[in-house]
Amino acid sequence: MAIRSKAALVFVLLALTVQPALAAQNSERDVSAIRQVVEAFRSAIVEKDKARFTALFFSEDPARVTWQFVNDDARLARFRAVKPDAMKARYIPQSNYLSFIDSIVTSAQASEEVFSDVRIDTDGEIAAVAFDYAYLENGRQTNRGREMWQLIRTEAGWKIVSVVWTMRDPERAS
Repeated sequence: MAIRSKAALVFVLLALTVQPALAAQNSERDVSAIRQVVEAFRSAIVEKDKARFTALFFSEDPARVTWQFVNDDARLARFRAVKPDAMKARYIPQSNYLSFIDSIVTSAQASEEVFSDVRIDTDGEIAAVAFDYAYLENGRQTNRGREMWQLIRTEAGWKIVSVVWTMRDPERAS
């Protein structure tokens, strides 16, 4: 009986040491794959690649993917000076990932979204990505803020199910 107990204890200890190593390996692989999604999002905007951009999302129906902004207080105050009923956040059904990329593809202007301070949290099945962004048109910042995504890992890889972001006015040159 003592030998079986020692063997069981060794097995349990091995399992406990292998499990974190496998989780770390999976996490590194997942974080790398998610970083590729972030880069594909960025480069699809720059290259005006609608097919590549839309393939990043979980549903082909843009109404099934959250796409929502919120104005910061300073931007809202600026809007309210002109339009008193302006809202901090409102649902705009026609604003979605498809209308976003369509506006980029059809525009003569060059567009780019610059990301910094990218943070990824994942358990290998779901993920949250958060980063600071600056949106540029023809190299000029039009807005900036913080953006957050939620993703799920599907048979086809990591897919975006939610995008929310703050809208702040561009930084003023010093």
